[in-house]
Amino acid sequence: MKYLKTVLFLFLPLLLLFTMTLMAASESVKSVTPHASPEAKALLELFYRISGNHILTGQHNYPNTRDRNSQFAAQYIGKTPIIWSTDMGFAKAGDTDSYLARPDIVEEAKRQHQLGSIVTICWHAVPPTADEPVTFRPQRGEKVIPESLATVQGRLLDEQFRDVLTPGTALYSHWCAQVDTIAFYLKKLDKAKVPVLWRPYHEMNGDWFWWGGRTGEFSTRALYRQLFDRFVNYHKLTNLVWVWSVDRPNKPEMHYSHYYPGNEYLDIHSLDIYGSDFQQVYYDSLVALSHGKPLVLGEVGNPPTPEILDHQPRWSYYVTWAGMVRNTLKKQYDVLKNDPRVLWREDSAYRSEINKFRNVCKLSLLPVSAGKNPVNFTGAWVFNEDASILDNRGVSYLPYKLSIQQQANEIIVQKTFIVEWGDDRVNTDTLALDGNPIISEMWNSPMVTMAHMSATYDTLKIESKITFQQGGQTSEMVTREYWSLIDGGAQLSVHQLSDSFWGKRDITMVFDRE
Repeated sequence: MKYLKTVLFLFLPLLLLFTMTLMAASESVKSVTPHASPEAKALLELFYRISGNHILTGQHNYPNTRDRNSQFAAQYIGKTPIIWSTDMGFAKAGDTDSYLARPDIVEEAKRQHQLGSIVTICWHAVPPTADEPVTFRPQRGEKVIPESLATVQGRLLDEQFRDVLTPGTALYSHWCAQVDTIAFYLKKLDKAKVPVLWRPYHEMNGDWFWWGGRTGEFSTRALYRQLFDRFVNYHKLTNLVWVWSVDRPNKPEMHYSHYYPGNEYLDIHSLDIYGSDFQQVYYDSLVALSHGKPLVLGEVGNPPTPEILDHQPRWSYYVTWAGMVRNTLKKQYDVLKNDPRVLWREDSAYRSEINKFRNVCKLSLLPVSAGKNPVNFTGAWVFNEDASILDNRGVSYLPYKLSIQQQANEIIVQKTFIVEWGDDRVNTDTLALDGNPIISEMWNSPMVTMAHMSATYDTLKIESKITFQQGGQTSEMVTREYWSLIDGGAQLSVHQLSDSFWGKRDITMVFDRE
């Protein structure tokens, strides 16, 4: 007992000091949103933790494409970008930028949050002189009428911009209605406890968008503050991390300070860079303005190289714009993948960081392997009959093609079966990799499927059970599959065990990477 008291006497002061240090660190990270949600605070804290140590990878997705751009990036690069970026849309039905995609954007943002991505959203805002949908820029041969601008790119008349900032005017009221529409969808994410890196009026120091390039009394930064007030004080949104976004100040009139709304209106500083124009002066000027707040690259055509990061270490994420993944060669991505500062969704270092955030969000923690990334089955696969170990039922009812897209906590498997009397049959299954059951239907009977990675992260275990009801009798068909990559990843091995009214089956299917 005396020994225990001595230990406690020595240990308690250290514990108190450690606790006070943590509390002080947490207090230094303060959101500009009063009463910010715990999830938004935790997300902002994540960027303070990694600032100067890591940069998160990201990919923009057009509004009407869910995560197609991110899927392509993962397949092309071999690792999954962390930041899932999208836009609230402005265009007509069917367009990739369609404003009608907003309900799907909300659902996809929720899904990405569950998978382990971080969500950022911008908005090519509709000018208050028009109703959505609008076009990005004037169509060829279209006559532009300044009084009724109906494109995202373009310039309002001075008196129109003044009216947008003047309560009681028709344009101010129209602006409020448009902004309230966006708030409606952001509130759905707030209710779902999904924090959003919100990047409004991006590239505001340029004059190509209707909101940008304005200084003086009726300025772009005044418009930004007005939006902040509308979302934070009027709509009471609590899930937004405010990302102030500018372009490269390659002209004197584009200097950051002309558009800076003030520390109390932003959580993160963001710069857009295309053409690999990572001039040191752009970075240094933003650092000087940031007062210690995190810095990110809101849009890039090419990610920063390790050499750039050596001189510009405080970039905390980058987002490659949609359609620009192949601006960077695979061998250049290989260099980034091997740089410990650059994190992808599969990386253990990222999972350790995001799990601190997920714990606050009350989400299941992502598995963190000991220096080893989980196996990834993404790709197109073709059945190899000669290499497979089969029984006297041959290849009947076995797929001859697999198309697989694997993400952090989900795998989508498209199976193609030969039908001897008709067209090929294609089935698509979406499975969670956390062991949660997925309910579906097979042969007009309920099927429950569960999938999870092995403890060593090199084998995928899938168990499915189909329950049949016939003549008042209940029977079950249970199938277990063990997936692994062999021959250096050139082949996919699927060991299948099943037990049904057809009898027991023990086979191994081998698929070649296409």
